[in-house]
Amino acid sequence: MVERTLVLLKSGVLQRRIAGELIRRFERKGFNIIALKLLRMDRALAEAHYGEHRGKDFYEKLLDYICSGPVIAMVLEGEEAIPLVRALTGPTEVLKAPPGTIRGDFAHRTRFNVVHASDSPAAADREIALFFTDEEILPWEDGNARWF
Repeated sequence: MVERTLVLLKSGVLQRRIAGELIRRFERKGFNIIALKLLRMDRALAEAHYGEHRGKDFYEKLLDYICSGPVIAMVLEGEEAIPLVRALTGPTEVLKAPPGTIRGDFAHRTRFNVVHASDSPAAADREIALFFTDEEILPWEDGNARWF
């Protein structure tokens, strides 16, 4: 089933100059990038995005980090996009993220995670709407490309 998912490359990605490497991993897997933007999240957007974590001990530090610098937001589309993107990113907890996953290869502290990916279709719909208007999402097909 073709799905859409939101991916955020957090500010540490730009600081470390690894954005191209991470985007390339999603492209190599065969996902279409149908929306992409560089933005600085304000506190209100960060609170709306991470609302389910409100009240947890890491919440304030999470907001501080995500608002500390520019973020790359993108919508990926493809077959089983949500579980496959989650598999590519690896578990949130850095010590459990195996080598070969984005977090396993690039995240060195859980609190300073390098990537966010939607965890369900409902979350993807909600999160995509926070970052992109319908007009900013540009689905496309390449007749020469085939899913592997």
